[in-house]
Amino acid sequence: MTIEFIKPIKAAHIHGQPQSFTLGADEETKAELAERFGLPGIALLTGVFVLAHERGGIIAADLTMRARVTQSCVITLEPFETEIAEQVQLRFVPATKLDVEEEVLAPESLEGPDEIPYEDGIIDLGEALAEQLALALDPYPRKPGAELPDEATATAVNPFAALKGKFGGPA
Repeated sequence: MTIEFIKPIKAAHIHGQPQSFTLGADEETKAELAERFGLPGIALLTGVFVLAHERGGIIAADLTMRARVTQSCVITLEPFETEIAEQVQLRFVPATKLDVEEEVLAPESLEGPDEIPYEDGIIDLGEALAEQLALALDPYPRKPGAELPDEATATAVNPFAALKGKFGGPA
């Protein structure tokens, strides 16, 4: 997989007071991310990360993300713009401390902030922002005001209803 939005931060530099990092995708990066996510376009993608060192190399992150993307309506196939504004909490965890197999099996792993592994002491804020955008996208985008055609919303006729009268049994 090609990573389009790379903004590396050394985890060792996050200590003491929380530190803030503001990212904004340039035109080329927005075009590459739009292609990656199957979008007609991305007009805006920004993120503000506030990072704080916890313990054992774990970095807590509060992310405020804003995006304006063009999606294709699942009903009309017409493009339309959507505004996204989200605040999420993340934890960057050294890959050596994150047991992926155990995490998948443990129900308590679904609680709390998402944990993102990092290696070699480098956190990639750009890829984290791109991943959060992907998670925020509506998988079935619907243009405001778009409605299904009457044929699709009409009450479906039970195919066995005709047999009910013929044989007298339940339909």
